[in-house]
Amino acid sequence: MRKFTHANAKTLDEAVLLLKRYGGKAAVVAGGTDLIGKMKDEILPSYPEAVINIKTIHGLEFITEKEGELQIGALTRLEDIATNPVVKERFHALSEAAERTASTHLREMGTLGGNICQDIRCWFYRNPGNRFPCLRKGGGRCYALEGDNRYHSIFGGSVLEGCMAVHPSDTAPSLVALDAKVVTNRRTVRAEEFFDVGVCRTTVLEPDEIVTEIRIPEPPEGAKSAFVKFALRESIDFPIVNCAAGITVEDKKVTSARVCLNAVWVKPYRAVKAEKAIIGKAITEETAEAAGAAAVIGAKPLRDNGYMVQIAKTMVKRSILACA
Repeated sequence: MRKFTHANAKTLDEAVLLLKRYGGKAAVVAGGTDLIGKMKDEILPSYPEAVINIKTIHGLEFITEKEGELQIGALTRLEDIATNPVVKERFHALSEAAERTASTHLREMGTLGGNICQDIRCWFYRNPGNRFPCLRKGGGRCYALEGDNRYHSIFGGSVLEGCMAVHPSDTAPSLVALDAKVVTNRRTVRAEEFFDVGVCRTTVLEPDEIVTEIRIPEPPEGAKSAFVKFALRESIDFPIVNCAAGITVEDKKVTSARVCLNAVWVKPYRAVKAEKAIIGKAITEETAEAAGAAAVIGAKPLRDNGYMVQIAKTMVKRSILACA
């Protein structure tokens, strides 16, 4: 690894001050399960001059219920979320997503804030030594368009309509399905508006902005949520496709629904057509299958990833049935 300055921030204000001092040339580290690997492989054209450690900030690791919300600190470890009884009982999609993320060792290190802020997945983008200067790095082409694109977007490109990389988070779609909000040191953003498609960024965070907590509204009576995932090695792999659903049923009919796919586009993909397909209907095998078909209307698979369309349909169907 190249040399860089390392600073242990004692407070949130100190961390923000350090980020401002380096003017966009610093990176925040918590669990480090994504950042450290990127730095070791030198995948980006620019290298951080400083790494600001926020694990030393007291008060950013918690799970509590307050004012009709579940509040989770950004530094809360994924393993703690997966095993928390309140999360498991009433916010099941998030509990299941956290439990299905990576390996046990990584869940003991990785944080919720880090999981939603992680970088996109593409073997051209993440090739060591910045071998492929792609669109997302300010280059002129997306190598996945002509290269191996087995695990890339099935809903078109981003970054000048070219980049076909996908967002890999397991917890992100569950937060969208649960209508969560992301709180930073500067503002509160709805989870589905938190993710970005811009060049060399995956969130709307400014260079001096840090996620502090996640807030999820208490689910209404009759609400259930679920998370499902398809991966080659179920215990440790990033998803090929995952999906979360949050559904409220009254008198055996769906009154509200939020369905979100991930690993199919550059950011979590809200399957609005699937939601509309089940509103006012009972959850059955037939209605769930119709919702799955509706979710992939407009899909644009590449040469090698057409199979992902069928997986996406199935993940939507299974997540809805799991809420029955």
